[in-house]
Amino acid sequence: MAAGRPDLKLRVVLAIGALLLSKVATSFIPFAYKGIIDSLDGATNGDSTLILGLAVPIVLVIAYAVGNVVDAGFQQLRDVLFASVGQHAVRKLAYRTFGHLHRLSLRFHLSRRTGGLSRVIERGTKGIETIVRFTMLNTAPTLVEFLITGVIFIVMFGVSYLSVLVVTIWLYLYFTIKASNWRITIRRDMNQSDTDANSKAIDSLLNFETVKYFANEEMEAKRFDKSMEIYERSAIRIWSSLGVLNFGQAAIFYTGTAVIGVMAVIGVLNKTLTLGDFVLLNTFLMQIYRPLNFIGFVYREIRQGLTDIEEMFKLLDQKPEVEDKPNAKPLAITGPVIKFDNVRFHYDPDRPILKGVSFEVPAGKTIAVVGPSGAGKSTISRLLYRFYDVIEGSVTIDGQDLRDITQASLRAAIGMVPQDTVLFNDTIAYNIRYGRPGASDEEVRKAAELAQIGSFIEKLPQGYDTQVGERGLKLSGGEKQRVAIARTILKGPPILILDEATSALDSKTEEDIKSALDLVSANRTTLVIAHRLSTVVNADEIIVLRDGQIAERGNHIQLLQQAGLYAQMWNRQREASEVEELARKVAADSQGFVKRGLPAAE
Repeated sequence: MAAGRPDLKLRVVLAIGALLLSKVATSFIPFAYKGIIDSLDGATNGDSTLILGLAVPIVLVIAYAVGNVVDAGFQQLRDVLFASVGQHAVRKLAYRTFGHLHRLSLRFHLSRRTGGLSRVIERGTKGIETIVRFTMLNTAPTLVEFLITGVIFIVMFGVSYLSVLVVTIWLYLYFTIKASNWRITIRRDMNQSDTDANSKAIDSLLNFETVKYFANEEMEAKRFDKSMEIYERSAIRIWSSLGVLNFGQAAIFYTGTAVIGVMAVIGVLNKTLTLGDFVLLNTFLMQIYRPLNFIGFVYREIRQGLTDIEEMFKLLDQKPEVEDKPNAKPLAITGPVIKFDNVRFHYDPDRPILKGVSFEVPAGKTIAVVGPSGAGKSTISRLLYRFYDVIEGSVTIDGQDLRDITQASLRAAIGMVPQDTVLFNDTIAYNIRYGRPGASDEEVRKAAELAQIGSFIEKLPQGYDTQVGERGLKLSGGEKQRVAIARTILKGPPILILDEATSALDSKTEEDIKSALDLVSANRTTLVIAHRLSTVVNADEIIVLRDGQIAERGNHIQLLQQAGLYAQMWNRQREASEVEELARKVAADSQGFVKRGLPAAE
């Protein structure tokens, strides 16, 4: 994680040094306490002069206090030094996971919930911070402290005291590991219910208008509460099990402490130990309890951290469905000429989508693909963007198979105006500049003017700094579509895809936007995926898909003369447009009558 950051490596070394120094100070503190007790015991027995009897305890008390201050100081210095190391590790892992999510296939994201993914990343990054901090700076030094204490016990008090200490520590750790493993299953259930509740909440809020349309606020609240009920039960079990764990740890340790205490009392009464030795033993036990209890905490946190990052690691283990070949080269644009050669594709083997489709989009020409819903129109644009690889056949640009070139260079050469334009929750300027992040303000304004939205933006109180809201919901469908066109104009790609770019708009807005689309597609190799046939009448060639195969092809006039599927679709849409136009005219006339105080037309 600290690759290329020598300052972080130095911080790790200094942090470990500070921690070891704090452990040295910790080891000397009990001896100061023992000296205080022995000196006071000697003073009360008249074994020293009054001055000496006062001086020695006072010096030892000061030494005891200094030792604790040094211990605390080095511990805090360790935390300060290591803070940037831990946070850098969190940042790098989060960056890696976020980048990996964008490399995963469209198929993966269509099957996952965004809220669940965000929760996985959040818990995973916190989990990795826990693991990095505790394993590097706490576990190993604590084991060193145990070793030092063990040596002191056997040298000063004998094997019997050490044996009781070792058995106590072993029982403590054994119980901690067993109980923590039991709690891990509860933690997994809690994480799953937390992810589910968060996914439902985000899904509901993203579809706020749909919830309102059907007055289903109560249903959504109950749906969310049902997930939170499972989380509540799991959380209660987590806290209950923590109580059991803490009680068991305390019972084991203080039983061991009582045994050693009894042995020390007998030693003091037999004059084999001093009163200071009794205090020394208890002080060491209390100092051991802190890291020992911390070892239990560390183990629990590491196991829980591993549980939390388990899903994140599963994400990182996910292999992208579409990857660049090791020898992939950037796309070299000469035409560009797009060619689909006997392309076969399916999302599910039992349901073929494209069945041997072949066509060519000549350089600078516009080819339209039309057909009934489910015919495979949008699949063609996804294959051209290489969101998926073809099953059979090939898709080439200027003779270069898309599987042999880099995805970044391919997508840099293509501009898309989609059917459903989803904008980022930022300013209008940000969303237009997304087409070319380095563009100047003047270039952004020029692109907006070409997309016929510049005057609208200028009239807004905040102009180009106007926030568009979540998914651009503060703008109308036509306004969002013009922003998408401006974004594509700013990108300036040699290849353009219009994927049913006006199908969600009314006829009037569609007419207004068509001129902007004609402008952006001029002199570009353009593929139009269309539902409304009125948008493709000027295409150089129209390809009619039916059941994943090319049923007809030709220009608008030729296809009407064939009196086939295209002609039928054209006639149905023309009739629908005439009805829509008549209804709009009647509404306008009725409004005019009302304004003049006359009864509305019936």
